[in-house]
Amino acid sequence: MESYIHKVQYYETDRMGLVHHSNYIRWMEEARVDWLEKIGMGFDKLEEMGITSPLLSVNCKYKFGSTFGDSVEIKTKVKKYNGVKITIAYIMTKVGTGEIVATGETELCFINFKTRRPIILKKENLELDQLMKKALEENAEEEK
Repeated sequence: MESYIHKVQYYETDRMGLVHHSNYIRWMEEARVDWLEKIGMGFDKLEEMGITSPLLSVNCKYKFGSTFGDSVEIKTKVKKYNGVKITIAYIMTKVGTGEIVATGETELCFINFKTRRPIILKKENLELDQLMKKALEENAEEEK
């Protein structure tokens, strides 16, 4: 599982002093972008290859509130991958206490940036396909 740390900013809170729920979804996106960079496939490289990965669905379960100044660790793991779509799971915990503040998943597909049509990665980009398969296998091994 890859890990990303987000420090809660004041503007992310609401009048009750808690992080507004929409921010957890943004943090999942930050963690996904960070994960892609760590495996050597940052968005800049993907776009150079003519590939992008739009969001198909997102879900988030809120467990415990975060407040200004908290640091939240977001762990990402590939839950499913079939060559066209990928599902990434997230566990968000408060640094220092380990309390789970939220969990979530995003489902994305891979498309040709110019045509906006879905692509099968093993036909279009074997390197990226292998990285996604490796991430899925590594997470399966961690769960054993």
